[in-house]
Amino acid sequence: MGLFSRRPENTTDATPRYEDKAALRGFGGYEPADAPRARPRRIRPRSKPLKWRRAPWFGLVFIALVAGVLNALGVGKPRPASPTPPPAPLVVTPSPRAAVPPAVAGWQPVAGRDGSYAYDVPPNWVPAPGTQHGWDGIRLITSAFLGKDFCAQATLGGAGVTTEPLADLDAAARKAATDLATAAYSGMPVLGPGSDAQVPKADGTMIPARMVVSEVTPPATGECAARHALVVALAFGGNSGTSGVVVAYADSDRSGPSVRDDLVRIVRSYRFVPAAERSTTTPPPTTYR
Repeated sequence: MGLFSRRPENTTDATPRYEDKAALRGFGGYEPADAPRARPRRIRPRSKPLKWRRAPWFGLVFIALVAGVLNALGVGKPRPASPTPPPAPLVVTPSPRAAVPPAVAGWQPVAGRDGSYAYDVPPNWVPAPGTQHGWDGIRLITSAFLGKDFCAQATLGGAGVTTEPLADLDAAARKAATDLATAAYSGMPVLGPGSDAQVPKADGTMIPARMVVSEVTPPATGECAARHALVVALAFGGNSGTSGVVVAYADSDRSGPSVRDDLVRIVRSYRFVPAAERSTTTPPPTTYR
């Protein structure tokens, strides 16, 4: 039994008695039980926040519930280590390219972007119609190369198309040949006499052209340096004050015995292509691993 002993509420007891001393409020600890007094007030303990030590069962249930959810989601379960996949190879798909028939049997055509013009190169050359190359003073488009990556850094020869701001065809051809020889081989060319040529138009008619063959002896020395080189330029048009020029060049010592004839034939094969002979082709993708 506790320290408090209270009378039942709303009950009258005629027998005088004393309550437990610990519960009395009088001086000295004694107070008649039937003495007039105020009704005792019920004292309720202040509610306290729930703590784990007050309700350990609740904490255990909560932890078990969270652990069950995490286990259901796979958290905390050992997972086999997945091997790192190797990098995917790089696949480059070339853009569609204009295709035209060759004018020289057995050679490869090198066509402009829309196929409106083209020239041909021998089988051992590499057409690169989407490539622009050149040096300070001259830039060539619709390119082709001979012995690409020769000596791990250069080529044995190349070809391409440019323009010169000259109406005189002979002057335009000489300027292009001189600019290329000076820039590519660092030497002054010996220009031969010019010769007349013709360029076929798309409608079958011909326009006049002028061709110049030049030789150059480069001053550079070394295993990869050219000892002698040839530059051939053919200029055409010129009516609007600007001439078109197709240029072909090569190391004459290492490009084969027919290199001179090949360069002349390359520039002479330049022509404008009829629309009926043009088509579009997409080269196969190239994979780099």
